[in-house]
Amino acid sequence: MHAITIEQPGGPEALVWADVPDPVPGEGEVLVEVAASAVNRADVLQRQGFYDPPPGASRHPGLECSGRIAAIGAGVSGWSVGDEVCALLAGGGYAQRVAVPAGQLLPVPAGVDLVTAAALPEVVTTVWSNVFMVAGLRPGETLLVHGGASGIGTMAIQLGKAVGATVAVTAGGPEKLARCKELGADVLIDYREQDFVAAVREATGGAGADVILDIMGAKYLSRNVDALAVNGRLAVIGLQGGVKAELNLGALLAKRAAITATSLRARPLEEKAAIVAAVREHVWPLVAAGRVRPVVHATFPMRDAAEAHRVLEAGSHVGKLLLTV
Repeated sequence: MHAITIEQPGGPEALVWADVPDPVPGEGEVLVEVAASAVNRADVLQRQGFYDPPPGASRHPGLECSGRIAAIGAGVSGWSVGDEVCALLAGGGYAQRVAVPAGQLLPVPAGVDLVTAAALPEVVTTVWSNVFMVAGLRPGETLLVHGGASGIGTMAIQLGKAVGATVAVTAGGPEKLARCKELGADVLIDYREQDFVAAVREATGGAGADVILDIMGAKYLSRNVDALAVNGRLAVIGLQGGVKAELNLGALLAKRAAITATSLRARPLEEKAAIVAAVREHVWPLVAAGRVRPVVHATFPMRDAAEAHRVLEAGSHVGKLLLTV
């Protein structure tokens, strides 16, 4: 088969479409004939040499895919050859075939075509696990989403609205904010022009955000705590703004607030399977009903993954970038 390989870390040109051995599904796994994958910032970090796959995972980039089951390993039940699926991966999505633990498979939801389904697994599992399973967002609360126009952001807006929350977003520029508004965002904050702490306080009558989904890390840490409501929860899922920052614990104590930081890729299989099962139970009905939809900015042939990485790094996109086989 062919897959995107990374012989040496570097720029987008490091991504090379090459002939590689076919994967073989092990016990508890299925082999998926890939229709599409999606580009995530973690793929960029892997390409640059900063984010190696966990032990035992495919060395090819790609944290999600859609396609059809081509073979089934020992010990797998509930799936058949030919089933259309999408999957959460620890790696290997940028390829013609990938072996996937059965617990990380999802059926392609009603109303979504096979290629577009590749835009769902990573963002839905990330948002659901952090905003709902960990931070416990409830109806009537306020959710602040940083990077509202990203793949994660566009999904977080829709899921927040679907459960009855007020959703505030930060994004760069009026065009991106307009797209966030179309998806249901209530409070639009241009981080280039506005102080998000002041904007959130004004929008909530001084109360602050009950839950914040953050991709920036160190750069936003103290300001995120300032923006939290009493009993607020800050969920950190990205470190685009650095890894080290000072924190005023007194401010955190005064608000009885909590900070969590999680990653998905290296979690044990049973934890990933539990998240995927929760997504199938709670989110897939919303997708089937049309209340939550994947947002796709552009689609590229997988052999042109380098161009898709350039678009992601330029930061002008809204939603997901897909790669098709």
